[in-house]
Amino acid sequence: MKSDRPRVCVVGSFVIDLVFKVDRRPGPGETMLARDFGMFLGGKGFNQALAAKRLDADVTMVGRLGRDTFGDMFMSKLDQEGIDSSLVSRDPEAGTAIASPIIDASGQNSIIAAPRANMRVIAADAEAAADAIAAADILMLQFEIPVAASSVAAQIAHEHKTLVLLDPAPVRHGTEGESRIQNCLPAHSTTRPLDHFSIDYLVPNEIEAHMLTGRMTPEEAAAVLLPETRRGVVISLGEQGALVVDRAALSHFPAHKVNVVDTTGAGDAFRAGLAVRIAEGAGLDEAVCFANACGALACTVMGAEPSMPRRDAVELFLKEDCRR
Repeated sequence: MKSDRPRVCVVGSFVIDLVFKVDRRPGPGETMLARDFGMFLGGKGFNQALAAKRLDADVTMVGRLGRDTFGDMFMSKLDQEGIDSSLVSRDPEAGTAIASPIIDASGQNSIIAAPRANMRVIAADAEAAADAIAAADILMLQFEIPVAASSVAAQIAHEHKTLVLLDPAPVRHGTEGESRIQNCLPAHSTTRPLDHFSIDYLVPNEIEAHMLTGRMTPEEAAAVLLPETRRGVVISLGEQGALVVDRAALSHFPAHKVNVVDTTGAGDAFRAGLAVRIAEGAGLDEAVCFANACGALACTVMGAEPSMPRRDAVELFLKEDCRR
């Protein structure tokens, strides 16, 4: 670590989640009454920053909010949690991003999102964060903001020996078998998303790994993705746990069994746990074990922001799980 506590810089997104709980997903043209509703602060960048802070890291958030009530809510929460928000901009034209997760009776979710201010994060925002990135032990990136800003942030991190953890979501399948970043690259582009980055750790889920490589199994996808990184690939597999591939080995880590209430944000908790333990100097296998516990705990609470676990809860969970 570069200081006494792990330092994490997150360049990423903010999203207000309007969450509907239903018995099943509605069909085309169907109007359905929800069993419950909640409004939560979210977005992959914010969730990962919040989770890292609750896991006892010093965290700086870089991103863009609208000049609206939702933006005010995020700024208040960042201040309340002790996350450095000095590099969060308020956009004068675009509103804060909004998403609507629909959660079925099994706890699985589908999400519709309007990115708004997230898509106005620019390379200059990353450049303005150079000191924070340089001081961090690890930089966390996602694909919910334009690729130009994230790639500049990754280059700054590389120059200052700050580790880079990339969560390549959302990814969609592009033309002629190529993948591209949703809303970040033109439809005709044949540029591969990972060409823009110097990555230490790549952390897709199983679907994203397939979309990035075209390979059917996580093991095959990990083998293709490993050369894109300097240190390793971790593929999160939901209730199946996680697959870890580095230069030495391929390992599978089973998930913890919990009562699933809502999977929204569980992947972000997993990635934050992974980043914090790596920043603390843990080996990749040890970091994944900790991350699995973070993701499991996040599944037991409805909503992204409320479900991001705290360090003491994760450590207690791991101790109790070992006793079973």
